[in-house]
Amino acid sequence: MTQANQSLFAAHAYLPDGWRRNVLLEWDAAGTLTSVKPDQAGQPAGVAQAAGPLMPGMPNLHSHAFQRAMAGLTEYRAASGTGATDNFWSWRELMYRFAARVTPEGLASIARWLYIEMLKAGYTSVCEFHYVHHAQDGQRYANPAELAQRVVDAAAASGMGITMLPVLYQYSGFGAQAPRDDQRRFINTPESLLGLLGTLRAARPEHAALRYGVAPHSLRAVSEASLRALLGGLGADAPVHIHIAEQTAEVDACVATVGARPVQWLLDRFDVDGRWCLVHATHVDASETAALAKSGAIAGLCLTTEANLGDGIFPAPQYLEAGGRIGVGSDSHIGVDWRSELRLLEYGQRLTRRQRNVLASADATYVADRLYDAALDGGARATGRAVGALQAGRRADWLVLDSAHPNIAGHAPHAWLSGVVFCEHGDTPIRDVYAGGVKVVDQRRHRDEEGAYAHYRAALAELLK
Repeated sequence: MTQANQSLFAAHAYLPDGWRRNVLLEWDAAGTLTSVKPDQAGQPAGVAQAAGPLMPGMPNLHSHAFQRAMAGLTEYRAASGTGATDNFWSWRELMYRFAARVTPEGLASIARWLYIEMLKAGYTSVCEFHYVHHAQDGQRYANPAELAQRVVDAAAASGMGITMLPVLYQYSGFGAQAPRDDQRRFINTPESLLGLLGTLRAARPEHAALRYGVAPHSLRAVSEASLRALLGGLGADAPVHIHIAEQTAEVDACVATVGARPVQWLLDRFDVDGRWCLVHATHVDASETAALAKSGAIAGLCLTTEANLGDGIFPAPQYLEAGGRIGVGSDSHIGVDWRSELRLLEYGQRLTRRQRNVLASADATYVADRLYDAALDGGARATGRAVGALQAGRRADWLVLDSAHPNIAGHAPHAWLSGVVFCEHGDTPIRDVYAGGVKVVDQRRHRDEEGAYAHYRAALAELLK
């Protein structure tokens, strides 16, 4: 990609120390910020001015791209019989049907459109928790990284920065239960998964917009021995993401099988630190909450999905008070909007506690600002990439707000984030989006929107035959 210029002036920009005036940003040909200078005397000659206030782009720390095609198609009762209720497990049966049908071409089209939707919403990085590896009959493709490469290429085509996390999935339940037939596209050994990752690295080498890690699917899908083998073949600083404690049934099964709750079991046996992201971690007790916060790992919260699946509510006040790190993701993509994730994070606490501004603190009295800062920091750490802030050395990823949008127009800068996060009127207040210094969204339109949407529609039609 070529860049018309490598500098931009903003009357207001959200820097690590808050809103600053008259900010000059400069970046190199690789899309990395080389300087961020506030309090300039004025707009330098020959430098373009942003159309509104700038904010760092949000990292999306948890995505299953193919599930975008399912959005809105599972909102009916699938369970039958008197007293039957739907839950995560009945939803999973429907999800597996989609996973069984998706083709490489279809996955590429779905992922490309999804990443365009993410960019328009203000996500500029994604962690792809990728577990559909094999052909529809469960046999390996000639290229074992076929589907993962399609997703990586979809991110590149859209302009999205990506951390690709191939998933290790071995078993159908705790105690090394044999995989089900409808999981046949997911199954690998640690050795074959590391081989897939090696193939992927060779074909698509890492660079500023691309990072690799791994994702042991969950404690029910891997054993202690296989998790150790996987980590043993991985670089010491590569990101590690895992689903954990999303459902009470999962917690109960873990206790019944190994005699411990999932988060505590993991923390007791592995060196869980800042390169780890524990996705959901919804059902943690008080000791697990404190221990997880102390570890430095990221709690990956996906509020729209967790609400849609009836998962439960994460103990965010206690976790944040203990110094825990969080990030947000869109997971199953029932919604693709970081603002909704942060809003639901706070609103879930308001509904259960019957209080307001629960997740504010003595040092951060504006709840939107506290959650935005926390999600930027935790999300950036989860990606393993230099993103999440407007400062030298970070990726040149930012959002341009529409200063005339009714949710922020006329407000002082200290109220802008509150309007962006908690108001839901009209179009998005995000006007433009830059990724790696390239304007990929201009006046709420992605540069490749029409063609990508046509391909997505064709892929969806094929899936729904």
